[in-house]
Amino acid sequence: MSHDEPFHPGFPVGRHDAELLLSVRPGGWRNPEPAHRYNLVVIGAGPAGLVAARGAAAFGARVALVERHLIGGDCLNVGCVPSKALILSSRIYADMRNAAHFGAAPPADVEVDFALAMERMRRLRARIGAADSVADLTSEGIDVFFGQARFTGPDRIAVAGAELRFAKALIATGAHAKLPDIPGLTQAGYLSNETVFDLTRRPDRLLVIGGGPLGCEMAQAFCRLGTKVILAQDEPMFLPGEERDAAQILSDSLAQDGVEIHLNTSVVAVRVKDGRKFADLVREGDTTTVSVDEILTGIGRAPNLDGLDLAAAGVDADVSGVKVDDFMRTTNRRIYAAGDVCLEHKFTHTAEATARIALRNALFLGRQRLSALVIPWCTYTDPEIAHVGLYPFGARKAGIPVRTFTILMHDVDRAVTDGMEEGFVKIHVQQNSDRILGATVVARHAGEMINGISLAIGSGMGLRALAGVIHAYPTQAGAIRMAADAYQRSRLTPLIQRMAARWLRLTR
Repeated sequence: MSHDEPFHPGFPVGRHDAELLLSVRPGGWRNPEPAHRYNLVVIGAGPAGLVAARGAAAFGARVALVERHLIGGDCLNVGCVPSKALILSSRIYADMRNAAHFGAAPPADVEVDFALAMERMRRLRARIGAADSVADLTSEGIDVFFGQARFTGPDRIAVAGAELRFAKALIATGAHAKLPDIPGLTQAGYLSNETVFDLTRRPDRLLVIGGGPLGCEMAQAFCRLGTKVILAQDEPMFLPGEERDAAQILSDSLAQDGVEIHLNTSVVAVRVKDGRKFADLVREGDTTTVSVDEILTGIGRAPNLDGLDLAAAGVDADVSGVKVDDFMRTTNRRIYAAGDVCLEHKFTHTAEATARIALRNALFLGRQRLSALVIPWCTYTDPEIAHVGLYPFGARKAGIPVRTFTILMHDVDRAVTDGMEEGFVKIHVQQNSDRILGATVVARHAGEMINGISLAIGSGMGLRALAGVIHAYPTQAGAIRMAADAYQRSRLTPLIQRMAARWLRLTR
């Protein structure tokens, strides 16, 4: 059985994309003959689908994996992998311009080679994609089908003219970029995370709509790569929901890089004139018009539900995604869901974690719960902003009194020697206890640093126990130990200090 769904409109643009396609959607592929019945049919071959399919096959289950586009999903092809590769290239250019800060002579002229940075991104994407190749999946015993999956009943789907029957199924179709409702935007043309990495020429001027993680990451990266970037956010600060001082540090960093920032600003219209795109920005009734080469939208993501015919399977869903219970079950007890198609927090690591829950609960009568997960996340700007657990306002809303221990990065020896003093570590504990409720880290390597705190929360380790963990010196993660030490010092009440002083006098 052949498939005829189109490739990504930007593929291939070079040899590295051709290499990637050999892994994630090889030309001439023919779908296999379906088994009589599968233990598990997985719809969607992004991070969640791959984890579930491979996990089930490892236990000997008969597994079918259905993908309508590219193996690896958004994360590999148009998300985490290409964005982080491009962010690092942009960071190198920023560090070269700032070489004197690190005790080195800056180059006489830092000339950005945008094409080289994009080629590196595509080379690395192809290399990483090889780990999830169709050949590897089939060698693991997984039947791979390309095509649009459509439920035709509570225990079967149709794909590319074939019918797949299942004992259990997992919906892991992910999400796509939301398009803001701006008159003229579609006609003028725009970029999203799904197309921005297809660029081969650097835009001279770029308007970024949205101050969430994608908008901020790409605004900073393109600015550092030499593009004049205008960032419009319709709220008072970037990263709504994050701690305000973290968002302020990010705002200051973007401004220092040269991003033109427009907060409390809405883009109300877009038009094309003489080959240029013009956008009208409105703030407090005042209109400003900007002229740009490209417009990048980054206002969020919506679940991929089109074409599934969920009603035929008795699966409830709405605009926020497939409805699941705490065990990742849908309203059809044969069918589970995982990842961006059903979750509020749309992260690769969350998708993988929920896929593991769904797999165990679906095939092995498990009772693992979504609510038991400890989920960190990170925005990969410079500095990075990472968080796990509750925010203080969330804890207080739940009636939990909070005490916060804060270490500024300029007090951390390694941050000083690295010349990376922006940011802080905040650890929030329940008042009158050492129970860690949550933490926010703002630092160049915050995404790495947050993992230790996530481990502490997940294992029930309190801040007192964390103070006993020996950290290698000097590291920026030493700030976590410093916060724990600050908690220990806070326990030295006047009574304890008097008793200790009396004991020391007696033992002289």
